[in-house]
Order: sequence, then C-alpha cells, then structure tokens
Amino acid sequence: MKILVTGGAGFIGFHLCTKLLKQGHEVIVLDNLLTGTKDNIEELNKHNNFKFVYHDINKPFDYEVNQIYNLACPASPVYYQKDPIQTTTTNVLGTINVLKLAKKYKARVLQASTSEIYGDPLENPQKETYTGNVNTLGPRACYDEGKRCAETLCMDYLRQYKVDVKIVRIFNTYGPNMYENDGRVVSNFIVQALKNKNITIYGDGSQTRSFQYIDDLINGMTLMMESKNFVGPVNLGNPKEISIIKLAKIIIDLTNLNSDIEYKNLPEDDPKRRFPDISLARKMLNWEPEIQLKDGLLKTISYFKERI
Repeated sequence: MKILVTGGAGFIGFHLCTKLLKQGHEVIVLDNLLTGTKDNIEELNKHNNFKFVYHDINKPFDYEVNQIYNLACPASPVYYQKDPIQTTTTNVLGTINVLKLAKKYKARVLQASTSEIYGDPLENPQKETYTGNVNTLGPRACYDEGKRCAETLCMDYLRQYKVDVKIVRIFNTYGPNMYENDGRVVSNFIVQALKNKNITIYGDGSQTRSFQYIDDLINGMTLMMESKNFVGPVNLGNPKEISIIKLAKIIIDLTNLNSDIEYKNLPEDDPKRRFPDISLARKMLNWEPEIQLKDGLLKTISYFKERI
C-alpha cells in the first residue's frame, strides 16, 4: 500500500513511519522540518520504500496514495505559539489540501487531532461527546481552535464528498525520539534531571495529565486506520490520571539524581485536569495502553542518556 504521512519527520511521525515500513508499505513523508528532524529522516532513509519530500502542506501537493496520516502541525506549546498564524493555517489550509488529495484519489485519511480540543475541561474524564471549554482568544487558541476546525473540515468532506475519514484525539504521549527542548513535560523533566538542573513545575504541580507510551499510540492509530464503519473521533490516551508533581518525583527517583523542584507561574489557559475516557477505543478498536508508566519512562530516560 502507498501511504502519505504529513509531518512524518516528527516524534510521532517517525515511529509511525517505522512501523508502516516494517509492514512493507511504501511511505512518502511531507515535512517542512519546523519540528521534524533530519536525524529521523536519515534513519527512515535506510528503508528502500521510503521517500522524503521537503514541503509545507499549506501549499498544494499531488501524490497518488491509498492512505494519508495527517500529522503536520507543531504539538507542543513552545512551538505552536512561536508562530500562531502558521499553526492555524497548517490546521486549516493544510488539512483542506490533505482532504482535496484524498477526494481526488479516494484515499482514506486519518486526522491526528488532540486532547487540546477539550481546552481546560469541566468534565473529567473527557469523553468524545464532550464539546470542550476552550478560550478562543487565548495564546493556545491557534492550536486548540485549529485542530477543532480540522475536525470540522474532515466531517464536512465526509458529508459533502464522501471522503473516507478517521479522527483520533491524541493525549499526552512520550518516548524515544522526543526533542530535548520541545517543551513537553516528560522530556523537560528528564533532560533537566539528567543535566542536574532543577525540575521546573508551572503552578503548584497539582494539575493532572495522563501519559501514554509512543508504541501504544502508534498501535491505536494503525488500528483506527484499518477499522471499518467507524469514523470517530476516538480518544487515544492513558486513562490513568497523575499529577505533575508526582510525575516529577517519579522521574527524579528513576534517574537516581538529586534534582530539586522549582516552581514558576502557571501559563494562561493551562488545563488543570486532563485524562481520557477510552471506553469507545476499547469497544471499537479493542485497544488500550499496555506499557506501564515507569517502564516507558525508563526507556525514554535511556534514550536521553545517550543523546545527552
């Protein structure tokens, strides 16, 4: 099968492409390397069925493919707030270009949406039926609202043009090949600990998240792509809620280092609680995370030890 992965040089894209190539598929990656890396491309280039194209999906493109995974967009606040207009247009114009291509070649599209569409939720855990609590005027809105609009576009292309779409809402994911400075909490904490720096917590650390290992996410995404008679959206995440302060203490313990914790002001619109209800994923995909948090963190710490 011929598969296009937009944003395929990034953290999630690298692991997805690796799996698809091992399954024998032909994979084309479109990426403007805003957050993707040349290291990931070099690793993927070892496969004969891999092709990389330097391209911004805001500009039209044309490849005859069977499936499209649309992952193109910075996923951490540090990067998506750096150029908020680019973030919004990638989610809107970029997604339109993806859907036009899918319409032309009757390809199936999996849209990588996000738990951020729930905003600072008033419902816990978050079900797919929850419409969210998003500040449309805040600094995170470029990503939150951009992803919400991308979901709308997918559903409208389904209704109007019968495009075959799938929507997954991805919750916090971690693992090897994360970037040292991408602003995500797991990589931040691990890198700070390994460099014997203070671990930075924003707010008092009582805010919660849930963390799934990358292999579990990729398994869920590919199951969703191959599912029948199921459009979604579907939550892909770990339903086990953990506070940020507890995560920091676990990482300090696993690295066996003496980092202290430093507290800073909580950013605007930072969610206080976020963890998914995955009942729908269990029912429709027979999927749930298998990797325990400490096991996944040990693998990720090992990766960053080599990098640092």
